[in-house]
Amino acid sequence: MAPAVVHPATVTFIDEQPHRAVNIDASAYYGGSEAHTRSRTYSHSYLHGYNPKKLPAFQEDWHLRPRRMSHDEKSVTAPRRFLIDVEETIRVVLEQEDTDGDFQISVTDAGPKMMALGTATSNGFKTFDIRGTYMLSNLLQELALARDHNRKRIVLDEARLTENPVDRLSRMIKHSFWHSLTRRIDGEGLEIITADPKNRTGRVNPRIYVPHGEPAMAEYYRQVAKDKPHLNLDVQVLPGKPDDPTFVKSLNSKPGILALAMNEVDDGKGGKTLKGIPFIVPGARFNELYNWDSYFIALGLLVDGQVSMAKGMVEHFIFEIKHYGKILNGSRSYYLCRTQPPFLTDMALQIYNQLDRSDLSSNREWLKCAIQAAIKEYHTIWVAEPRMDPKTGLSRYRPDGLGIPPETEATHFTHILEPYAAKHGLSVLEFSEKYNDGVLKEPGLDEYFLHDRAVRESGHDTTYRFEKRCANLGTIDLQCLLYKYEVDIGTAIREVFDDELELDEDFPLAPFPPSVESYANPHRERSRSRPQTSDEWFERAEFRKQIIDKYLWNENKGLYFDYDTVAEQQILYESVTAFWALWAGCASEEQCWKLVTRSLKKFEVLGGLVSGTEESRGKISLDRPNRQWDYPYAWPPHQIMTWVGLERYGYLDEAQRLAYRFLYMMTTAFVDFNGVVPEKFDAVKLSHLVDAEYGNQGIDFKMVPREGFGWMNSAYQVGLSFLTSHMRRAVAACTSPEVFFGAGVSGISVETALSTTNLPPTDPLFLAMETLNLS
Repeated sequence: MAPAVVHPATVTFIDEQPHRAVNIDASAYYGGSEAHTRSRTYSHSYLHGYNPKKLPAFQEDWHLRPRRMSHDEKSVTAPRRFLIDVEETIRVVLEQEDTDGDFQISVTDAGPKMMALGTATSNGFKTFDIRGTYMLSNLLQELALARDHNRKRIVLDEARLTENPVDRLSRMIKHSFWHSLTRRIDGEGLEIITADPKNRTGRVNPRIYVPHGEPAMAEYYRQVAKDKPHLNLDVQVLPGKPDDPTFVKSLNSKPGILALAMNEVDDGKGGKTLKGIPFIVPGARFNELYNWDSYFIALGLLVDGQVSMAKGMVEHFIFEIKHYGKILNGSRSYYLCRTQPPFLTDMALQIYNQLDRSDLSSNREWLKCAIQAAIKEYHTIWVAEPRMDPKTGLSRYRPDGLGIPPETEATHFTHILEPYAAKHGLSVLEFSEKYNDGVLKEPGLDEYFLHDRAVRESGHDTTYRFEKRCANLGTIDLQCLLYKYEVDIGTAIREVFDDELELDEDFPLAPFPPSVESYANPHRERSRSRPQTSDEWFERAEFRKQIIDKYLWNENKGLYFDYDTVAEQQILYESVTAFWALWAGCASEEQCWKLVTRSLKKFEVLGGLVSGTEESRGKISLDRPNRQWDYPYAWPPHQIMTWVGLERYGYLDEAQRLAYRFLYMMTTAFVDFNGVVPEKFDAVKLSHLVDAEYGNQGIDFKMVPREGFGWMNSAYQVGLSFLTSHMRRAVAACTSPEVFFGAGVSGISVETALSTTNLPPTDPLFLAMETLNLS
């Protein structure tokens, strides 16, 4: 009888492991101990390292490998698993497949797209070929994740390499990307959140600005500075009016993060301390809380069941309105004068509807805080001058501010500043300094930067739609958002607060209806003078609908347009934000029908909806470069708003078709470009390799995507909720919309659709190479 083999106590074997889920989060999949295979000869089981006689990949002779056929050996007893040395396989994958050296395996790499991996059941001696961009890029991602968990050797299920791409991306967003984008502003989170890629001052030590009237918070951060001297944390307290333009400009040379809402918690020592409420940032160079990004991010969080995270973001906005006077463009000092498109009421109501119903009184109190904050923001920002135009009643993006926006790249305004610098015989840098200091006065430049700041407040930075006129425009998107505010506030007061809402904070109420005379009245009504009722808010909504129809609707063209309050005329730039009227519900059934039947086709392309039409954008040249919010670019906010709006008016088929197009574009990019989830797309060429002025965020990663991009993550999760099971399977198979809807809608065969010569090219490699050649 053979002697028993005594194994080390720490060794576990593959065949002894309980069955585990395969397509789970990396922390669960790679978090256990290493497993080894049994061998008839114990000395050959490589317990102390993976050292197969056969290399994990064929190199010089890869072209000699036979094509895998249907009769090749397949495992019939169990799913295939591979025994992999992490570091060595990373090296081989990158050496063999990453031909452009970007640490990603994409469709444009020129490697053989084929690699042999040793099977776990044979202890690595028998191999199986994995093939294609998707499997190899997934392999690289899995190896990077295993390395993150300090794994030297892994047993990898083949199912993780062949995972349905829709399921894989949705899983990564839910379990990984949101976590990577989570930030907190407190002693534990400061080192991450204070990092600011937009800071051009050269100072890297963190600085935090605490609002006036929060002494406990100021003391908390001073204590953090004492307890963590290595941070070199600079704690500053803001004045009572932190958005004074002169003061804000004085902070340009000393930018910092703005303090946000905190909760009081036990410190573990019998006392109390403060802890930052977590929130989600957009990602990449945008490492702070943003306004309208947060709304779309919240929609994705709600789909993924993260109600508490979304709720916390609303609490930050309540805090910002209270202490900074508005919901800020972003939570940095250089944003103190600017807000962004308002979404607070819909955001709060959607979250309220998903709160735990076990504490209705607490939920009601939370919503009350949010609605009160929205009412203050509405009266003091959106229907107050300078944003309100008293003559028309239209609201505008028109922020205060002085000088050159400091968060842009150093050379962003060079072409604008050069003529003025030459006029004064100065370099651009010297002129910029004197202009910012107020030494040199240039009214023309003041006007330019007024509109430039308005573009940034609009969120659509930048577009030829707004070029040199944004601050004068009553835009269709802003009117729709404010109409939704008015309806939401009225509905909440009527349905939740028994048609009467007392306001806790005192501020001037804007006159209604707006007029030049009423705004000239120095004796404004105060918020404490009477409770809010639903009737007055529904009256405001009806008035806004009337002025939208009067100034923005164009019956002949079947489309909404922006209105220039200075030139007193419509601006006939065709923008997809016209469909926000459907989301807000301010379009009539007839207007909706005209939008869908006459105008939707102007914006619908292979990858979804473009921001505006090519005709409106005009010719592109060296002197007139692309703008990122123009044709041919597609952004998540425009897609989501249109999907929801179309569904609201009963056009579900159109909403599903558009969602399919956008998710198809996202999925093909994910499959062909190492899991990329970018900020925006060229929806005509189905490419994330865009050449607009700010490039593309969310594409600069090594081996494995870490966070995607906030609202693109949400677009995927929300978009999937519009698709049928059949559509979801087709997206996972990367079936072109022209094929899917051509065969499904018109009745033509797939073969006929594929052979139709006038269809745009949809081959990912062709499109990617064409984009590379153009750039």
